[in-house]
Amino acid sequence: MNTSGPAADDVRADGLRLLPFRGLRYVPERVGSLAAVTSPPYDVVVRPDGLHHLESADPHNIVRLILPQAITAGTRHRKAAVTLDRWLADGVLAPDPEPALYVYEQSGDGILQRGVIGVLELSTPDKGLVLPHEDVMPHVVEDRAALMRTTAANLEPLLLTYRGNGDAAADVIERTVRGEPLLATTTEDGFSHRLWSITDPAELAAVSAGLAGHQALIADGHHRWATYLRLREEHVSPSPWNYGLVLLIDTARYPLRVRAIHRLLNRLPVADALAALGDDFRVRQVEGPLSTAVESLAAAAADGNAFLLAGDGAFHLVDRPAPELLARTVRTDRPEAWRTLDATVLHATLLDQVWRIPDAPEDISYIHDTEAAVAQAERRGGTAVLMHPVREEVVRDLARQGVTMPRKSTSFGPKPATGLVLRSLALD
Repeated sequence: MNTSGPAADDVRADGLRLLPFRGLRYVPERVGSLAAVTSPPYDVVVRPDGLHHLESADPHNIVRLILPQAITAGTRHRKAAVTLDRWLADGVLAPDPEPALYVYEQSGDGILQRGVIGVLELSTPDKGLVLPHEDVMPHVVEDRAALMRTTAANLEPLLLTYRGNGDAAADVIERTVRGEPLLATTTEDGFSHRLWSITDPAELAAVSAGLAGHQALIADGHHRWATYLRLREEHVSPSPWNYGLVLLIDTARYPLRVRAIHRLLNRLPVADALAALGDDFRVRQVEGPLSTAVESLAAAAADGNAFLLAGDGAFHLVDRPAPELLARTVRTDRPEAWRTLDATVLHATLLDQVWRIPDAPEDISYIHDTEAAVAQAERRGGTAVLMHPVREEVVRDLARQGVTMPRKSTSFGPKPATGLVLRSLALD
């Protein structure tokens, strides 16, 4: 095995095992358009605005499966299962005729990203094959597990990355995209999406050989990966639940963007948040508009921990935490890179000690979109805490050390569109 070059420290003797599956896909003639039935991943949809927008885009939008709406959790999950069964019976969704791996391409906003979708053999973090980098929230894992259990389906792929080294998998991907795609669509965000299938045994074997020596980093989907592992334990092995739907991207060839995930403190007004800081942080009001304020945040973050508070019609830059406060509130049994993360300081110092905010859904919302975070804070009278993104190399280095970051610390992208290919475990 060639272990030279930048990918050497990702190479494993056992490595990743990605298998083909019979994908469920929308039948184009039965829906308004493929773009109208897709959605961002479930946790990116900004509720309720984004949810209502997607539901109204097409009666068969995938959001009706990944975020079903009902009064109780059990009713929601049963509703999703009934909807999935009805769409299959009505021919809205149909399985592909034979198992395949799927090459997926996204392009737009100066990005070209290609990877392969398949079902990956599950492994716990101690095996060192799939590396998580964030903690998870138990109530989210419970909800996703109930949804997957009730529908017997993986409705959207996780986003995993690995560092390739010109392997056979990359060669297959580049050959595949020269052919006619199964589907092509452009979503309202301006991104183009194309999907191809790989069914030739020799090409499938080449992908398998190319991935076998590598480990992967979970870029997006920690809660779904934890859900996969939970459901695997509920079923006697071997079973289809030993595998989970993923998209694997070689970031040596196709680098991802890393963005921050912001916090919305639903019950804390900005005035109260600022008053509680006292003399332990430097606080300055900075000029808008939002894009300008975010630039001020980036400049401050270059010198240390920094946060931008919004929600009262103004922007407040909070930085330079008192060293004695950090020494008192941040645990010392973790690497320096972890102790100095903005997310660490936010959770350990600000949320836990200064603001005393419980980490519960009614108190903290996690929002990917900057404008949406500010708008919702202003509407609810709460505080948006805008974050600066972490560099990918920091994320990967901590993951290799087995150190997880605070939940929702990063947002890798672009994320795969949900709804282009699904997996029914009944077909495996």
